[in-house]
Amino acid sequence: MRTKTVTIIGLILISLFFLLSAGCLDQEADEYELTSDTKSFTKSRSIMDTIVTIEVLDTNETHALESIDRAFDEIYHVEGLMSSYMDDSQLSILNTQGHLDGADPDFVYVLERSKYYSRISDGAFDVTIKPILDLWSSKYSPGGTYMPPTQKEINETLELVDYSGITIGEGSISLRPNMSVVLGGIAKGYSADKAIESLIHDGITNGFVNAGGDGCFIGLNEVGTPWNIGLQNPDKSIDVVTCMAISDMAVATSGNYERYFSDAAKVSHISDPRTGYSSQELISATVIANTAMDADALATAVFVLGESGGINMIERIEGVECLIITDDKKIIRSSGFDEYEI
Repeated sequence: MRTKTVTIIGLILISLFFLLSAGCLDQEADEYELTSDTKSFTKSRSIMDTIVTIEVLDTNETHALESIDRAFDEIYHVEGLMSSYMDDSQLSILNTQGHLDGADPDFVYVLERSKYYSRISDGAFDVTIKPILDLWSSKYSPGGTYMPPTQKEINETLELVDYSGITIGEGSISLRPNMSVVLGGIAKGYSADKAIESLIHDGITNGFVNAGGDGCFIGLNEVGTPWNIGLQNPDKSIDVVTCMAISDMAVATSGNYERYFSDAAKVSHISDPRTGYSSQELISATVIANTAMDADALATAVFVLGESGGINMIERIEGVECLIITDDKKIIRSSGFDEYEI
C-alpha cells in the first residue's frame, strides 16, 4: 500500500470546501496503468461566491489547460443564469418580475429537477425558501432587531414557500405573487456537472471538478486508482471521519460544523422550508450520487430531514448513499455507503 495525498471534504460554518491532506491509504494500483508522460494540471478560480478547482490528467499541457478553460466557461454560464448576486441573471429577473420568458434550457432544467427533489423529500428541499432566508437575514442585518423573527412573521412568510408555485411552460417560468427562488443548494452541483461534461467532450477521461465542496470525479488519479476523498473530522482539522474511493461519481456535503463545538451556534444557513427554522438534528450530511447536482440537492434534503427521515429517503433512491453526523456526534451510514470506503 502507498500513501497518497487525498482530497478532503471540509466544512467550517457555512463554507463547504475541499482541502488537501495526508491520511488515507490508496488501494493497490495493480489493475490500472497510466502512461509515463501523463501529468496533472490544475486551475482554481473564484466563481459562484466560492473557489472552484479543476484538475485533469493529460499528456498534452496545451490541450489540458484549454480543456480546463472551456470547463470554466460552462461554470461562468451557469453563474450568469442562476446567480442571486447578479441583477441581470435569469434568476434575479425571475425573482424581480415573477415571470421570465425565453428561459435558458439549463435554467429550466435546474428548476424542473428542483421540483423533483422537493417531491421526493416531502418538501425538505425547496428552492422557494428565499423569503424565509430573507426574513432571518433582515433580523440580523444593520437596522434589524437582532432577535429571531416572531412565530407570526414566520407563519406569514411560509405562505410564500411552496415549490408547486413554480410554473414552467414552453421556455417560460412564472412564480406565484411575492414568491422568490434561491438556487444555492443546487446550482454549484449543476455547474460541476456541466464542467465535467465539457471535459469529457474534450477527451479528458481522468480528473475532477470541485465547486465549493460539490465534487464530481471521473476516471482515476495519478497512481491509477479511484480518487481518494476524505471527509473531514469536525473535531480535528486534519483528521478524517472516513475515506472514500470515487470514480465517475459525485460527492457533496451539507452542514454546520460550528455546532460541533458550541451548542449556542444554533443558526444554520440551512433552514427547513416546512417550519421556517434552522435545521438542528444533524451536524453534516454527505451524499454520494451519480451527479454533483443530485449529491448537492440530496445532501441539503438529508440535512433538513434529519437522521431517520434522511436515511429513509436515501435508501429509497437507487445508486445514492450517504453518511451523516448527528447532533450528538454519532456517525450513521446508509446501507451501501461502506462499499465506497477504504
